[in-house]
Amino acid sequence: MTLINYLVSHQPLLKKKLRTAKISKTPEDFVKRALQNAFKAGAALLVLVFFLLSKNEPNFIIPPIIGFIAGWVMYYLGIRKVDVAILKRAKAIDRDVLFAGRFLLIKLNSGTPLISAIEEASKGNSAATNYFKEIMREIELGTSLELALDRGTEYCPSKSLKKILFQITNALKIGVDVTNFLQAILDEISDAQLTEILRYGKKLSSLTMMYMLVAIVVPSLGMTLLIVLASLVSIPMDMGIFVAITFFLFVLQYIFITLFRSARPNMDV
Repeated sequence: MTLINYLVSHQPLLKKKLRTAKISKTPEDFVKRALQNAFKAGAALLVLVFFLLSKNEPNFIIPPIIGFIAGWVMYYLGIRKVDVAILKRAKAIDRDVLFAGRFLLIKLNSGTPLISAIEEASKGNSAATNYFKEIMREIELGTSLELALDRGTEYCPSKSLKKILFQITNALKIGVDVTNFLQAILDEISDAQLTEILRYGKKLSSLTMMYMLVAIVVPSLGMTLLIVLASLVSIPMDMGIFVAITFFLFVLQYIFITLFRSARPNMDV
């Protein structure tokens, strides 16, 4: 057994994750690419550390350890890319899953057959409608509607859309009206999004207050006090200090921008 096959055997869910993330690679190719990147990063850092520490005498212990740790970290990050891709795709679908679901419900309530309703729901340009497009592509290739919905449910990265597809598949198997199940799950998703919006309002108030205090009031007063104290005790204030302070404020602003973006509800309103 090769090293790649050994590593793949310890990632039993990798094949499913790759399909869920829509990454067109085999588990072996994905692991091989991660190993290659890890080896390059580890080798580069090993050589760099070796030359930095060997100015006086060669060091053959610390560079290999650091190189191995760097390689392992790069391999771990390389494998985690598939999880990041799944999360990114799930967020894109969740952003407009409610609109796609309601469109599907309207079509079904108007008497449109399920397969025709899914086909019409797949004609949009959003991530959710594109997922319906993937299901329709399987049906067009000869897969039955029930099997295509089963596969769509299994490999769906979005929990909300997975619930919708599961309810549709379940109703189809039982042979009951799908609209009642679909209406119930859409109401549940709508309530969850409303709760998220209310939670965002409370979180935004606290974040805004913290931003005003930490990123505006404290730096302004701090710079004033620093200049006054420096002039009183004759501390030289060269350009390097102001550059360092400016860089710190830039990092602080970036942190708050990231916090505001991450706190925003993942939906289109």
